[in-house]
Amino acid sequence: MIKTNLGKSEVQVPRLGMGVMTWGDAKGMSRYHPAKIAYGGAHGPEEEQRALEAAITAGVNFFDTASMYSNGASERRLGELTRNREDVIIATKFPPGFFARADGMPRALEASLERLGRTTIDLYQHHFPSPSVSIPELMALMAKAVKDGKIRAVGVSNYSAAQMRAAHAALAQHGIPLASNQVEYSLLHRQPEANGVLDTCRELGITLIAYQPLASGALTGKYTTQAPRPTGLRRFMPYFRKNALDSLTPVINLLKEIGGRYGKTPAQVAIRWLIENDLVLPIPGAKNAKQAADNAGALTFSLEAAEVEALSRATEAWRR
Repeated sequence: MIKTNLGKSEVQVPRLGMGVMTWGDAKGMSRYHPAKIAYGGAHGPEEEQRALEAAITAGVNFFDTASMYSNGASERRLGELTRNREDVIIATKFPPGFFARADGMPRALEASLERLGRTTIDLYQHHFPSPSVSIPELMALMAKAVKDGKIRAVGVSNYSAAQMRAAHAALAQHGIPLASNQVEYSLLHRQPEANGVLDTCRELGITLIAYQPLASGALTGKYTTQAPRPTGLRRFMPYFRKNALDSLTPVINLLKEIGGRYGKTPAQVAIRWLIENDLVLPIPGAKNAKQAADNAGALTFSLEAAEVEALSRATEAWRR
């Protein structure tokens, strides 16, 4: 299994991770977390365990969660499944809500450590930029947590190129690299290429962690104008409108054509397109063991440069 460092940190990860946003037994109003409504939960606690084991067996031992997901339920479940396991790498995120300030980070970190049942978090990320959170102040607190041994690497999420530079510079004052920026990136969401985020990652040596690498399932080929649209709130996403599905047909056909050469699915080819960029680490979600194993299949082949270019050309409209 090929591994890489998260940015210039010492944390080593496989070229593929797993997002566990929908895992856990949400209680009360947490059952109505947008992710749960849009995607539904995982297919039961037993299937969550099987998914984790299938991923690890395939070499995918990097799992991403957040304190905000179902009010900590995702962290709690991931912690239960990985207790006393030294072979997993866990990433989570601050804050637990929308109205947090930088000085709330240490308390939120302690709560995440408790839910995860760990003394150290491998990658701790700021979930989203906010006018109420000072980037230099937060990065100083992150740096202290690294020096205290509670965090191994510092990341951000949904940061612009300018915000990444601010975080990188603030951490550099403490001798700590910014390891990653987690943003939406897929063949159907190529804005990181146009808005400077990918270029800035390359310049500063930062890993781009790609969430929604299958565009909420639109790149799996399961949903067409002739096939049923997904259930839940996903059916109302722009990807699944009739005109969008019509325009997506040539892309799906190309994914199928390329996949046919390797015995791979459209989803595996779409994930592989991201992996072919050394800067990018996709983290598709999985509700069950089959999905986890299928996602990991993206690690078992490589695309030719001409195939990468063909997919890039076919989805040029999604760069804007």
